[in-house]
Amino acid sequence: MRRTYFPGFFAGCLILSSVLLTGCGGGGDSSSNANNPPASGTNAAPTMSGTPGSTAVVGQAYSFQPAATDANGDSLTYTVANLPSWATFNAQTGRISGTPTAAQVGAYGNITVTASDGKANATVGPFTITVSEVANATGSASLSWTPPTQNADGSSLGNLAGYRVMYGRTSGNLDQTVNLDNPSIDRYMVENLSSGTWYFAVVAVNSTGTTSELSNTASKTIS
Repeated sequence: MRRTYFPGFFAGCLILSSVLLTGCGGGGDSSSNANNPPASGTNAAPTMSGTPGSTAVVGQAYSFQPAATDANGDSLTYTVANLPSWATFNAQTGRISGTPTAAQVGAYGNITVTASDGKANATVGPFTITVSEVANATGSASLSWTPPTQNADGSSLGNLAGYRVMYGRTSGNLDQTVNLDNPSIDRYMVENLSSGTWYFAVVAVNSTGTTSELSNTASKTIS
């Protein structure tokens, strides 16, 4: 019996690109009072800024720390309205933090953080924090290979019928298969893989059902 010769296999990588967004400073001739202290005896209201995260995930720590300043150098105190039940608030820094549980999934709205110098206030909000369940991580692996042209004895392969993609959680147990009944295919995307490491290999199949030896095993970790 002839064995189908399968010369090679290459598992490509799924490339995830990321975009880094950076803020840009302004220019021009606009005037600013940021460096000009208020006149003596005049109170300047505090200023506060910050963008709170709109989503908190069950079992993961959430934190929002606003930035507040006072041009007079007055000490600031902080208050919060509509603090979520799963969060705590620091009245000295204005920080909201906490780790929600599965029982606390939902939207928590109209949250406002206020900074006060005792004479005037500054606020961030109102804003909403939505608690969501942990998403099940899934991914894919792109496989490609070189179609065989010869049998193991060197004779021409004229009855190639397709391929069988095999994969699993360990290299010694590729217990999941995909049959590709098309000899012209030389790549395949395995999708809906749960998080963790997966191992992959391919065999060629001829028209009589005879398979080649297993290709080399490749792996990919889904996170």
